[in-house]
Formats: sequence, C-alpha cells, structure tokens
Amino acid sequence: NLLNQNFTVDAPNKAWVTDITYIWTIEGWLYLASVIDLFSRKMVGWSMAPNMKKELPLAALKMAIATRQPGEGLIHHSDRGSQYCSHGYMELLKERKMKVSMSRIGNPYDNACIESFHATLKKELVYRVRFEKRAEAMRAVNYYISNRYNEKRRHSTLGYYSPNHFERHYKNNILKKTS
Repeated sequence: NLLNQNFTVDAPNKAWVTDITYIWTIEGWLYLASVIDLFSRKMVGWSMAPNMKKELPLAALKMAIATRQPGEGLIHHSDRGSQYCSHGYMELLKERKMKVSMSRIGNPYDNACIESFHATLKKELVYRVRFEKRAEAMRAVNYYISNRYNEKRRHSTLGYYSPNHFERHYKNNILKKTS
C-alpha cells in the first residue's frame, strides 16, 4: 500500500486510483471500472460491461494511458480484486513501469477517493433514474463523467474547482513560470 491513505499529489499522473462498481438496470447488472487521477480527481479512464472479467478494468486502464500518456513511476492503486491481480493487468502495469499499490484486505478506506466517486455517481445519477437497458445506463454514465463530473463537479479538495478547471489552472501556472 504505497498511498497509505495519503491521497494528495503535487502534479498530474503521479498517482491513479481504480475500482469497479455495479449499476442496476432492468436488463441486468452493468459494471463500471473507473480510473481517477489523484491530483485533480479527474476521471481519466473508464469502461463498462455486463460482466466483471479482467478485460473491464484493463480497458479503463488502457483509456487512461492513451489519454494521459503518463511517465514512468506513476503509482497505480487498486483493491486486491482478481481482475487487478490478473496476469494481463499486471503485465501492462509492468510494461508501463507503473508502481503497483494495493489496499489492505477488506479496507475500503485505503481507496477512499474512488469509493467516494462511485458514491457520488450513484447519488447524483444512478439512484435517480430507472435504467431499462444497459446501453441506456452506459450513455448516461458516459455523459455524466465527461460533461458533469470532470467539467462541472466542484471538489472541496480542489478549492471548489472542477477537475478540468483545476488542471487548466495548474497548466496555466506552469506556463507562466516557464515564460
């Protein structure tokens, strides 16, 4: 457990947290794998499927890697679920030279940021809508993450900025310092 419940980092792509949650639809369960950058609390990768096979979190991680292009040494924190311990998942982490960090057994507080995101998603979207089909839930979750959570949802941890605004503010400050 490299984070040891310290969820603060000083720049993007230093530490990501990830987990899987369940979303009920009339058609059956939909599973969401999420990857959040601890710096800005931005959702940087996600994937949804009707099952929890290892491909689900692997797709979310690949999305995060493709959109963020992190350097070596990024801390990747998850619980000890079988998907995160799978050979294919661990191989990708090793290939990308990410540091593997895992929560202690049975301790959700070790991954509190991603647990908090999933609770927020459920309160603000999932529990308010009766989804007939998984495809309907997928569209709603994609919209929520891209247009509501990352763009507009303010966080007390970020000085009441949204994740996207916080990152823009950070990048502007870096540019000012270098010019």
